[in-house]
Amino acid sequence: MTAWATGRAWRELAYLVSGVVLGLPPFALALVGVVAAAASVLTVGLPLLVGVLALARLLPRYFRGPAHRMLGWEWGDPPPLAGRTLWGRIRALPSDPTAWRALAYCLAHWPITVAGAYPALVCVVLGPIGITYPLWWPAVPDGWLFDSDSWAGTWQVAGQGLALLLATPWWLRLMVLTDRFLVRGLLHPSRAQQRIAALEAGRAALRSDAAALLRRVERDLHDGTQARLVALGLTLSRIEARSSEDPVRALASDARDTVTEALAELRDIVRGMHPPALDDGLEVALTTLAARSAVPTQVSVSLPGRPPDATASALYFAAAELMTNIARHAGATRAHIELRAGDRRLRLTVTDNGHGGAATTGTGTGLAGLARRAAALDGELTVDSPTGGPTTVTMTVPEEG
Repeated sequence: MTAWATGRAWRELAYLVSGVVLGLPPFALALVGVVAAAASVLTVGLPLLVGVLALARLLPRYFRGPAHRMLGWEWGDPPPLAGRTLWGRIRALPSDPTAWRALAYCLAHWPITVAGAYPALVCVVLGPIGITYPLWWPAVPDGWLFDSDSWAGTWQVAGQGLALLLATPWWLRLMVLTDRFLVRGLLHPSRAQQRIAALEAGRAALRSDAAALLRRVERDLHDGTQARLVALGLTLSRIEARSSEDPVRALASDARDTVTEALAELRDIVRGMHPPALDDGLEVALTTLAARSAVPTQVSVSLPGRPPDATASALYFAAAELMTNIARHAGATRAHIELRAGDRRLRLTVTDNGHGGAATTGTGTGLAGLARRAAALDGELTVDSPTGGPTTVTMTVPEEG
């Protein structure tokens, strides 16, 4: 009887009862999926099956809500589909194991909740009635609800009611445990998927930390080392202006020229780490890059928000490398930089009207390095550069880095 005092039995009962209501629409969806899978052999039900599987991928989050609130269960989101475009993800749905496992859980979850909730509710209602039957037996007609000819016989009914209350928590626990096994087997990401998710999260954290470290180093060089070099240059200028000895003036002049060259090199290093223009956004940085280019360049940017620092930096340096290639090798008279967001990815396209012939396997162009950088961000680099031009280089990376 202590099981009813702990609250666990009541939470499990509430979970099963709510599952009867909340699990009915997914159960109907699973039945539609079975019919669509059978009809897909004739290709008639294939579009319907794709839609059912797309909805099934959303159901792990749907089931996770009540399971977490009532029982404290928790599991991760399903991994994204393999396709990088909308059409690619649609094509991947029929062979997606996550969607099929979620559909199988929908098919099994509702019968389990019905089998658990209905007997439990009957026992919860009839158990207390049976236990108290000897108290109110004299006030009811003979044979009403329970068949007992004497007051002594009512104690048998009371014992049965007590047995029902004692057995009900174990029945609830059995049904919930069965559902728990199904959740672990069908809704939980596999160990390989969990490992991949952990590695991706770790890599994203490392990229973010690396970007933050570069920005911190850039600030230190800009505010500390560069300021001291400027002060040193001013001191050398004063020495050169105030000294009356020609050897000292010449030495101070040479030292000041060296400091000026060091400042120029330091500024190049700082811009290579984190261009200051990126602080104002990727659109401003690309516009500044185009304004400095030797080839007249148009810029078109359409982004819903500000991308992560690591992604913005990678796109900027890719555009800078491509603009350098255009100026040195393409023989172009105009270029165009376009950055668009769509389908959860960012697409950077750089086009020029040069003589073409560029390839990622070429030497001296840096395209092979850009392809490796895109791959490191789970992206890709494509080059369309027929002989005679024009050349179009497209870099695609995930929107969230």
